[in-house]
Amino acid sequence: MSGPDPVAAPVPAPVPAAEPAPVPAAEPAGVRAFWQHLGLPGLIDVHTHFMPKNVLDKVWAYFDAAGPLTGRPWPIAYREAEEQRVARLREFGVRAFTAMLYPHKPGMAEWLNAWAAGFAARTPDCLHTATFHPEPGAPGYVARALADGARVFKAHLQVGGYDPADELLDEVWGLLAETGTPVVTHCGSGPVPGKHTGPGPIGAVLARHPRLVLVVAHLGLPEYTEFLDLAERYPGVRLDTTMAFTDFSERETPFPPAELPRLRALGDKVLLGSDFPNIPYRYGHQLDVLDRLGLGEDWLRAVCHDNAAALLRI
Repeated sequence: MSGPDPVAAPVPAPVPAAEPAPVPAAEPAGVRAFWQHLGLPGLIDVHTHFMPKNVLDKVWAYFDAAGPLTGRPWPIAYREAEEQRVARLREFGVRAFTAMLYPHKPGMAEWLNAWAAGFAARTPDCLHTATFHPEPGAPGYVARALADGARVFKAHLQVGGYDPADELLDEVWGLLAETGTPVVTHCGSGPVPGKHTGPGPIGAVLARHPRLVLVVAHLGLPEYTEFLDLAERYPGVRLDTTMAFTDFSERETPFPPAELPRLRALGDKVLLGSDFPNIPYRYGHQLDVLDRLGLGEDWLRAVCHDNAAALLRI
């Protein structure tokens, strides 16, 4: 789960942090066995982070200091060079993934988009990802990103600290809704609330742009019920599984067991997300916890591959 950007807020005093265990040599085989058992051609992960090295280094430094404002140790499980992280996903059998990146201030998004376009060009299994911030030039650079082949966008209301219903973004949301381009959005209030997080602010955007393809990151943690409501109300709303149900998240923000039937019923609107590489546990744990929900292999096949394949035309 991505916390507030280290450049946007002072880095708190360091707390003791456990170092991640070495990556087990058998890990890729275990992940591949998971999707092979389901008869899938691989995994599609809609929530992975690749960004310029100087930006990622600052994100990692923030997690090292205190995690996302929680003070919980947050050892980065895959603290590796970019090429090693790409190779790791390929070893796992991830057929397609994203470069979730996001600005914390105006004047940053267009530069990030240029980097992401280059990354996608040299990494064909990465879906060309782009982002935006409320600023006068946003409609123009979002339109250019779409023309250049962007297939998915990232919005982070917590890090960006902006109201998604800001009038400077109205044309942006309209463009994305008109083109059916998915926007993976951190709009839930976990791990700590932001001024514009929760179902209300993004709900106002959906009311104005009801065809928007909004992928709610982290199942909307901790407002799971309210974001399930939005997924039932709006045809374009999806949910990604990022960090949900993991032991790390369940300790403080457990998913309500009573809502599992609704999650099963929404099985065609749930997508696999992991937050790789910024996770404090092994990649396969996200898969294992989805399996132990007991929602069935058809649900797992849809979540881990088929829903994203249909949405993103893979």
